[in-house]
Amino acid sequence: MKKILYSLLIFTSATVFAQKNKAVKFAVSDGIVGTVSIFDNVKNSIQSKELYKTSTSLPQNLKKFSFIADQGLTEIKLKKDAGILDNVNLANYNLQNNLPADRPVIIEGYEFKNTDMKIFADIAENVEVKDYNGVKSVFITTTRK
Repeated sequence: MKKILYSLLIFTSATVFAQKNKAVKFAVSDGIVGTVSIFDNVKNSIQSKELYKTSTSLPQNLKKFSFIADQGLTEIKLKKDAGILDNVNLANYNLQNNLPADRPVIIEGYEFKNTDMKIFADIAENVEVKDYNGVKSVFITTTRK
């Protein structure tokens, strides 16, 4: 009986903590993941913006981001003189929290398995270490609590 309750508790906690936040709209610029809202601050630096409504409509260069395209994915191209927004690879978040660099990072319920992938630093409003399927993992939320 204890095993059943323990299993149910683990399943429930993984389900609650790893639910995908459907309100978050992801964007990619030069292979770096962000959210559409962080580009609101640099509207004058945007050269073009293309929304792909489904993961099947993504061009080849964005196929590796199909796992975050549930609600569509926006590709943003910045002007050449726009400069580079601060970005960091996900492995750094693991290392900062004393976790193995290759451990998947959870952003708004989406599991990023490739920790070499970069994100714009501005999207990481809240960073916590939580249990995910029995393993300590970094959870990033893009909005303040």
